[in-house]
Amino acid sequence: QVQLVESGGGLVQPGGSLRLSCAASGRILNFVAMAWHRRAPAKERELVSTISGGGITSYADSVKGRFTISRPNANYAVYLQMNSLKPEDTAVYYCHLITWGGNCWGQGTQVTVSS
Repeated sequence: QVQLVESGGGLVQPGGSLRLSCAASGRILNFVAMAWHRRAPAKERELVSTISGGGITSYADSVKGRFTISRPNANYAVYLQMNSLKPEDTAVYYCHLITWGGNCWGQGTQVTVSS
């Protein structure tokens, strides 16, 4: 059974940075991509960023130029470097693993941007 474990959330002041990490364990077949989503209070879940097996990335307009998604070589893991954080980035961030056979979600990690 595939499991995703996230880490790196926390409280940061506006303008600060955080790095989220997500590591997958278990048998993973037919990998497609990994992604980060977020859900802010009283809002719907938002796709933040994706990275494919070939390294192609995409970002929501709200985070372009501030967030960077990356994967370590030959590992089913993903990072999200978040710079110039804003209060509106406050949310629970979820890691998402996508394969041709299905997908898996992490438990979420809280990011709070506040002074």
